Amino acid sequence: MKNFKSHFRYNNSQRNGILFLALLIIILQLVYFFVVPIVIGVSDEDATDLNSNEIIEFQQEIDSLKLIALENKKPKIYPFNPSFLSDYRGYQIGMSTEEIDRLLQHRANGKYINSAKQFQQVTQISDSLLKTIEPYFKFPDWINKRRNQKNTAPLSPSTALRINSVETSENVIIKDLNSATAKELITVKGIGEKLSQRIVKYRNKLGGFFINEQLYEVWGLDKEVANKVLERFPIINKPTLEKINVNTATFKEVLSIVYIDYELTKKIFNYRDEVAELQSLEELKKIDGFPLEKFDRIALYLEAK
Repeated sequence: MKNFKSHFRYNNSQRNGILFLALLIIILQLVYFFVVPIVIGVSDEDATDLNSNEIIEFQQEIDSLKLIALENKKPKIYPFNPSFLSDYRGYQIGMSTEEIDRLLQHRANGKYINSAKQFQQVTQISDSLLKTIEPYFKFPDWINKRRNQKNTAPLSPSTALRINSVETSENVIIKDLNSATAKELITVKGIGEKLSQRIVKYRNKLGGFFINEQLYEVWGLDKEVANKVLERFPIINKPTLEKINVNTATFKEVLSIVYIDYELTKKIFNYRDEVAELQSLEELKKIDGFPLEKFDRIALYLEAK
C-alpha cells in the first residue's frame, strides 16, 4: 500500500508541470471547438464567393455568345428595289402577310413603287419598320434622276420635255421577262446580242422563268447586269407548266429537265425500281449524290402521285 501511494506523491515542480499541461489541454480544446470552426467558415465563404464570381463571369460569357449567335441568325438585308420585293423577302424584313399581299396586288395592277412614302402608302407598314428598311431601298436610275431634278433649280421647257420623254420611254420598257424579246433585252446596259439570245434560249429551255435566281444561271451573265435586267423586265407572269409524275415518267422526260443530268436520271430510276413507287418527292433527297441545293427548282417540274 505504501508503494502504491508513493506514485501519487509529487514535489512542487512536478505539480506545476501537471497544472501547465492541464491548462494547455484546455486551451487546445477551446481552440478546436470555437476558433477553428470560425476560421473554416470564413474560408468556405471566401471559396463560395470566389466560385460565385467565376460562375457569374462564365454565365455572362455564355450570354454574350448567345447574343452573337442570335445576331448571326438574323437575315441580312441587302439593297433591293421595293417594286420587285418577293413574298419571302418581305417576310424576312418583317412584313406581315397582309402587307406583302397589298404590294403584290399593286404590282399585279401594273403599278410600281417610286418612293419610300409610296411604299408605305401601298403596304401600310408601320413607321418604325419603314425607318428600318428605307436605307436599303434601291430605285432605278431614272427615278433617282427625276428626284434630283426636283431638288434643283427649275428647268427650261425644252430640257423638261426631254427628261419627261426619257422617263416615259423607261416606263414603257418595263415588261414581263417571260415575254421580252432578245431585241428588247439589248436595251439593258451590259446586254449584247449574244447574251440577249442566250437569255431567251435558256428561258425556252426552262419553259419560262419562275424565280429571279434562274436568270443568274444564264452562262456569262454577270449578277449585277442580271439585276439591271430584272429592274426593267421583272417576272410578272410565271409560266404554267404541267409537272411530270416521277412514278410514271419516261427516262427521256426526266432527262429533259434542265437541272437533271444523265447520271442523276439513272439514279432516280434505280431508286424508283427499288421502292416501286415514291410516296413523296422528298424521297429524292435520300438518293446518294442527289443535289439538295437544286431540289426546290427540280420540284418545279416534278411531282409524286
